[in-house]
Amino acid sequence: MAPGSGLGLVREKLAAAQGVVVLTGAGISADSGVPTFRGTDGLWRNFRAEDLATPGAFAQDPRLVWEWYNWRRELIATKRPNAAHEAVAEMERQHPQFWLITQNVDGLHRAAGSRKLSEIHGNIWMVRCTGCRRVVENRDVPIQILPKCTACHSLLRPHIVWFGESLAEEDLRRSDAALRSCDLCLIIGTSGVVYPAAGFASIAKEAGAFVVEINLDVTPHTSLVDVSLQGRAKDVVPLLVCA
Repeated sequence: MAPGSGLGLVREKLAAAQGVVVLTGAGISADSGVPTFRGTDGLWRNFRAEDLATPGAFAQDPRLVWEWYNWRRELIATKRPNAAHEAVAEMERQHPQFWLITQNVDGLHRAAGSRKLSEIHGNIWMVRCTGCRRVVENRDVPIQILPKCTACHSLLRPHIVWFGESLAEEDLRRSDAALRSCDLCLIIGTSGVVYPAAGFASIAKEAGAFVVEINLDVTPHTSLVDVSLQGRAKDVVPLLVCA
């Protein structure tokens, strides 16, 4: 439905909610100009994202993979949080029982002030040592290729969940607990086709939460949710937050 027809109800539910969970995907960052890095946006030197974001690709040619991630970091470094990111951060300030689950790796939620969050696919501004496994922030643009761990001097890799890898157990545990205990679940800018995030709306709904979708288009979630608001995240999400 158009935002106006369900907006009032969602605002009421959000204002009254004790526990709030927000799930975000690429749609919220698209309004900041962040490319998807998939499909046509993902083409780089004739490589697809699906060919480079794998453990096998990194093992075979870590320099190539790091050059691609450096290119991505250079693009994302120019982007800033938009009004939707800022509204989600305001929801956290207004609701003590709040959790944000994001599929995005761009770090824009943190830049907007979000602190109670699971970045289930990782963060492009974090690096992980392939030796000692230490995870640290690294915002170098350009990043040194090949980057080495300052502690053990092993090769660093992007702290990203690649194709073929499992999500962190702690992120899954924390997200599941939040979904099962919330009153309101907002699903913003995600198509709902990539698991396990594709199942999060069902978890919240089955636990009794009021579930709201905000997206430009109809998604597999649309028939499941209580209210579907169609529009750009930067336009719709700020309208939900009471100043």
